[in-house]
Amino acid sequence: MFKKILIANRGEIALRIQRACREMGIQSVIVYSEADREAKYVKLADEAVCIGPASSAQSYLNMPAIISTAEVTDAEAIHPGYGFLSENADFAERVERSGFVFIGPSPESIRIMGDKVSAKQAMIRSGVPCVPGSEGALPEDPKEIVRIARSVGYPVIIKAAGGGGGRGMRVVHTEAALLNAVLTTRAEAGAAFGNPSVYMEKFLENPRHIEIQILADTFKNAVWLGERDCSMQRRHQKIIEEAPAPGIPRRVIERIGDRCAAACKKIGYRGAGTFEFLYENGEFFFIEMNTRVQVEHPVTELVTGIDIVQMQIRVAAGEKLPFAQRNITMRGHAIECRVNAEDPYKFTPSPGKITMWHPPGGPGVRVDSHIYTNYFVPPNYDSMVGKIIVHGDTREQALARMRGALQETVVEGIQTNIPLHRELMVDAKFVEGGTSIHYLEGWLQQHRR
Repeated sequence: MFKKILIANRGEIALRIQRACREMGIQSVIVYSEADREAKYVKLADEAVCIGPASSAQSYLNMPAIISTAEVTDAEAIHPGYGFLSENADFAERVERSGFVFIGPSPESIRIMGDKVSAKQAMIRSGVPCVPGSEGALPEDPKEIVRIARSVGYPVIIKAAGGGGGRGMRVVHTEAALLNAVLTTRAEAGAAFGNPSVYMEKFLENPRHIEIQILADTFKNAVWLGERDCSMQRRHQKIIEEAPAPGIPRRVIERIGDRCAAACKKIGYRGAGTFEFLYENGEFFFIEMNTRVQVEHPVTELVTGIDIVQMQIRVAAGEKLPFAQRNITMRGHAIECRVNAEDPYKFTPSPGKITMWHPPGGPGVRVDSHIYTNYFVPPNYDSMVGKIIVHGDTREQALARMRGALQETVVEGIQTNIPLHRELMVDAKFVEGGTSIHYLEGWLQQHRR
């Protein structure tokens, strides 16, 4: 096992990884920007090194600074968390070339799964169902693009091969709008991701967003840890996640879960990962794979009792998975609400000093957050400041616990989206379960303030 791990991230995930390390008796090195000097995990670290100014480009995305910090602190491995460099194959390669262990998949796996065209081709080969669409990147020939769209059937969605986070995609309803949409998305993709390749998929009108969490080791063992429903989202950004997904028959979930685990074995995947699917009319369609730990991993941890972050570390250290698929059982129901420092209805960021922070507690309540009273939320990064996660024996009990937890939570000095969560937890359609990915957008238009 490693003696020392460098955590190349910030915010709640840096604290989450630090806690996993402490429990395992591993020392942690925290790298931080000048804006994060007062963060809780910086104060709690065995070692903390400032690697640059507030700008991400000069700190958390600064590969040489991170690797040289690992060298001077004698760290053996680097955990990238999520976001920043976590799915950057070049970073994973540089980490390994510099003699450290990258806590994540191999650079090759990240490359294959990071490009949505090659990921889709790998999944088709592995027997994982995909959304109907172009075989690969769209060709240059306009006639051929029109032919593909006709064979897929409108509406279609044009997506950037290297895209993510909801950017680089455009829905097309008519043939007249097709070629212009392709050109625009190509230009956007080239500017935003350095890769102008785009592909086409059938646009599903009312799907749910269901994902399968997997773990794989270097001994060709792979398991799946149930599913999550992440359909409550705005502009492709998830806001509420839960496990298991309400209203989907177990046999349907098991069939897709087994295929995901088999695909991991086939592509030689290692570590934690998530297969993301659109689910409509009883069918699953693969959209992408995230080759890292996800923001919503706690809901899976609560229903399976498996610490995903510790498993990432154990697999990276060369250990075998300590369980087989038959040992994994799902117990009860878990729900997570992302707490963002933003106006709850206009979504404008609300950085600044937190004058009062009172987290919720009680049976089945978990809070993953790095904030505290008098903490200053910097304006330089993502607006998420924490997550409230609850577990209950049933979905009804989990909903009741979440309502109670949200009522107990006090955040003063900045705005957060907690008022929005309180409303959604009593919304009849959400309480019923099974809303589509478009539901929240429609709800927000109806409840405009």
